[in-house]
Amino acid sequence: MSSNWALPLDLQVDPSDLRFDLERAMAAVVSLSAEVPEDAFTASILGTERAGNGVVIDDDGLVLTIGYLITEASTIWLATNAGEVVQGYPLAYDFTSGFGLVQPLGTLRAPALPRGDSAAVAAGARVVVISHGGRTHAMQAKLAAKREFAGYWEYLLDEALFTAPAHPDWSGAALVNAEGQLIGIGSLLVQEAEEQQTEQGNLFVPINLLEPILQQLLATGSAQRPSRPWLGMYSTETNGHLIVSGLAPGAPAEQAGVQPGDVVLELNGERVVRLADFLRKLWRSAQPETEVVLSLAREGDVRKVRLRCANRNDFLKKPLLH
Repeated sequence: MSSNWALPLDLQVDPSDLRFDLERAMAAVVSLSAEVPEDAFTASILGTERAGNGVVIDDDGLVLTIGYLITEASTIWLATNAGEVVQGYPLAYDFTSGFGLVQPLGTLRAPALPRGDSAAVAAGARVVVISHGGRTHAMQAKLAAKREFAGYWEYLLDEALFTAPAHPDWSGAALVNAEGQLIGIGSLLVQEAEEQQTEQGNLFVPINLLEPILQQLLATGSAQRPSRPWLGMYSTETNGHLIVSGLAPGAPAEQAGVQPGDVVLELNGERVVRLADFLRKLWRSAQPETEVVLSLAREGDVRKVRLRCANRNDFLKKPLLH
């Protein structure tokens, strides 16, 4: 998004209320823009021009961001608050956590933001959300909740961080605790229930998910865990039912004849109602290239559909070495 905007004054951070150096923390957050080929698998969903933020996490300038900004990117540019612009390379994207890593291809003169412990921050705590752009883009907020999150694109976090109010430039933004440490990376705009009212907020991926896999991502570009089976079936919970809301083109679900509007009743004979339950059963019972059976309700009939799972990564364009 354009940098020519400012948070309302009542949401901007007062540095005198903080126990850390706000200027240094803001300098660690960079803008990130990515270009994706028009024939990329995710182009129709996420677009070919993507913009958001990243956070410098080590002295070599390594940038942590949210993975959907950089998946299949052919070109990435990073910009600091000081006006320096450096090209970047999409080093890794971890589907399980949602994190992405970008390696600057030049000297990125920005300080590293120290990482904290996301598990140690309780719901209700005061936090700061920082996007690129300086003081007018740093927002005071509170950690409204810590709970499970299931995404329709076959994504699941056992405990996500939900903040309120919403920051308008959330993608890849930094969530910072009272000590000025990074505890989360911005992922989504959500509707957050707060004191029997609903307002917009943001979902952040907890930083603790990075620590066990960071060295693997740096060494190989991926976390050393078994690949999860993928259906390419976008599902949402509606009125106590799990409904197919869309299909990824050419993915297993579309090839097997699943249709938008189908109600998912069973997976391999096991009843499913919630999306999180469905995903856990899928990942526990199958591997990429193995077959699963869905029981679907469609127009008053119940039918069984056999799908051969896939590895999501096989559908994506790989970054070119520079």
